[in-house]
Amino acid sequence: MFEESSQNSKGSSAGLLRKRESAEAVSETQQPSQVPPEQDQESVRRGSRRGEDRRSPAATPRQSSTVTNHRNRQQITWQKIRTFKVECGPGKKDILNFTKQLAIMIRAGISLQDSLESIGEQIEKEKFKLIIFDLKNRIESGQSFSQALSEHSDIFSELYINMVAAAEVSGSLSKMLQKLAEYLDSEAETRSQVKGAMVYPIIIAVMAVSVTIFLLCFVLPRFTAIFAGKEHLLPGPTKALMATSAFVRGNWYFIIPVIGASFWGFWYFIGTEGGGRWWDKTKLVLPLIKTLCRSLYITRSLHTMSVLTKAGVPILNTISITAQIAGNILYKEMWLSVYEEVRQGKKIASSLSQHSLMPGNVVQMVRSGEDSGTMSDVLRDVSDYYARELRTVIKTVTSMIEPIMIVVMGVLVRLYCDEYYSADIQDVQCCYGQINSSLVL
Repeated sequence: MFEESSQNSKGSSAGLLRKRESAEAVSETQQPSQVPPEQDQESVRRGSRRGEDRRSPAATPRQSSTVTNHRNRQQITWQKIRTFKVECGPGKKDILNFTKQLAIMIRAGISLQDSLESIGEQIEKEKFKLIIFDLKNRIESGQSFSQALSEHSDIFSELYINMVAAAEVSGSLSKMLQKLAEYLDSEAETRSQVKGAMVYPIIIAVMAVSVTIFLLCFVLPRFTAIFAGKEHLLPGPTKALMATSAFVRGNWYFIIPVIGASFWGFWYFIGTEGGGRWWDKTKLVLPLIKTLCRSLYITRSLHTMSVLTKAGVPILNTISITAQIAGNILYKEMWLSVYEEVRQGKKIASSLSQHSLMPGNVVQMVRSGEDSGTMSDVLRDVSDYYARELRTVIKTVTSMIEPIMIVVMGVLVRLYCDEYYSADIQDVQCCYGQINSSLVL
C-alpha cells in the first residue's frame, strides 16, 4: 500500500508539472511581444500596403475593361467618320462608262449576265452596284434586258430602253450599245461645251461683284473719315456712293440672307410650270444666248431622231422620245404636236413647217429625206451641221462676253475713281477758299 501511495503521489506531481508548463506556454503566446515602436509602425505600414496589394487585383479588371470599351467606342466613331460619305445615284458619266464597258464585253463574246456581274463588281457606288446586280437577277429570272432596264426608268432614259429593245429584236445588241455610247458621249461633249461657255462669264461676274463689295466695305470707309463734316460740299453721286457703303456695312447680316433667298426663290420659280415656261421663252429671246440655245435644241432633237431611226425604233416612239429630251418646253410642245399629226397620217415635214422654232432649211431637208426614204441619214447630216454651228456659236459668244465683262468692270472702277477724284477736288477748292478768305481778313 505504501508503494501504491508513493506511485500515486509521483503521478499527481508529474501531472501538475505538465499543467504548469502548458499554462506558461499559453501565457507566453498571449503576452504581447516586446518590439520597438519604430519596428511596430513599419510592420503596420507594410501590412496596409499588403492589404492594398491584395485589394488592387480585384479592381484592375473592371478599370481595364472600362478603358478598353471606351477606346473601342472611340475607334468605331472615328471609323464611321472616316468612312462617312454622301452617295448620290449614278450620273450621266456613270451610265456612259457602263454602256461602253458592256458593249466591249458583249462584243468579246461574254454573256450578258457575266458581263453585268463583272461590271457590278468593279463599280464603287453602292447604289449603282445594286442596280446592276438587280438587272442581272431579273435577266436570270426570265426578263429581257429592256424589261429589266424599264424597272429602273429613273436611271435609264426612255431613249436608252427603246434602243436596247430594238437591238433585241434585230439581234445586234453590241452594235446598238456602241451607238448608244457614241450618242451619250456626244451629248456629254455638247453639255461640257455649253457649260464651258458659261463658266468664264460667271467667274468675271463674281469677280466684279467681289471687287465692288470690297471697295464699298473696306476702301470707302477710309475716305469717308477724310470728308467728315464736309458732306454738304460733296457732289450728289459721291453722297449716294457713301450712303450705299454705309448701308452695306450696317446691314450685311440682313443683305446676305435676302440675296440667298432671292436665288432660292428664282430657282424655285423656274422649277414651277409657269416659271419654267417663262424661263424657256426668255432663253430664246435673250441676245447672244438665243442663238446658242436654238442650236443646242435643234442639234439634240435631230441627233436623237437620227439615232433612234437608224436603230429601227418606230417613228411615233422616236418623236415621243425626242419630245421628252428636247430640253425646252416650247420645243417639247412642238414635237408633241408633230406626234399627234403624224399619228393622224401626216408627214413630219408638213407638221414641222407649221412651227417657227424649226428653220425652213431643216424642214426642207427633212422633207427630202422622207421622200427619198433616207430619213436617218438626212437627220444625221443635219444634226452634224448644227453641232458644228453650235461649237462656232459657243466660241463666238465666249469671245463676245469676255470684252463685255471687262468693259463692265472697267466702268465700275472708273465711276468709283471719278467720284472720289471729284470729291478730292471739291475738298481742295474748299480749302483754298478758306485760306484766301483768311488772308483777305
